[in-house]
Amino acid sequence: MDRPKVKKWQEPASIDAYPLGATCDSDHLVSINAGWRTFKPVIDHDKCVMCLRCFLVCPDGVIDKSGPQLEIDYDYCKGCGVCAHECKLKCITMVKEEK
Repeated sequence: MDRPKVKKWQEPASIDAYPLGATCDSDHLVSINAGWRTFKPVIDHDKCVMCLRCFLVCPDGVIDKSGPQLEIDYDYCKGCGVCAHECKLKCITMVKEEK
């Protein structure tokens, strides 16, 4: 099997150019896995313009866009912070988990 080619990252020109789906072969989550999370992402819905960038980049697919506003499924969120890092308007902040 050939190794993947390394390409220089270029930000896509439009949201339609972002890749969708998994980046590798996987199955689906069947049990809650958020017990070891230290920080969780929290969305400020007053700032959010529903650009869906966070939805597109979430590696676990835990951001739900089916309702009137984005929601995060904390049962499966690992707290990686990718969504907060990629949010251009800084609508998502990482908040320390409380016990």
